Amino acid sequence: MTDTLILGLGNPILTDDGVGVRVAEAVRAALPPDSPVETDEACAGGLELLERLLGYRRVFLIDALYPGSGRPGTVCRLTLADLRAISPTQHSASAHDTTLVTAWDMAQRMDLPLPEEVTIYAVEVENVADFGEEPTPAVARAVPRVAAAILDELRQTNDK
Repeated sequence: MTDTLILGLGNPILTDDGVGVRVAEAVRAALPPDSPVETDEACAGGLELLERLLGYRRVFLIDALYPGSGRPGTVCRLTLADLRAISPTQHSASAHDTTLVTAWDMAQRMDLPLPEEVTIYAVEVENVADFGEEPTPAVARAVPRVAAAILDELRQTNDK
């Protein structure tokens, strides 16, 4: 297993909701074939998402942010603490699952092998309801920007 995971989240057939998947694909295409960085996509949250992160030292999550406070295509770089501040009292995403923050807290109490570093790239989106494989123009323009930012962070780590 590698120590770094790039995980694009979302549903690639729900227009802008697939932005995380598109970024993960772009990062994968830019990495050399022998890269020690793993890239993957998932349409998961809460406990299932947490399970996917276990065992890595460093994780980049890319997801759609809706509704956001800015314009579609705006990119926010967040930490888990930022995510906790966005929804401090939300403990359940549904009757059958929980939020990532709540799942993370549970995993800490259970002493599971959590990543030391989690970076979240959230892209503000406008359409997550309509079926379509292409994102809206503003969100499509954000994909290469986010991929470049992640690749830059990976390069900075390797240069140290």
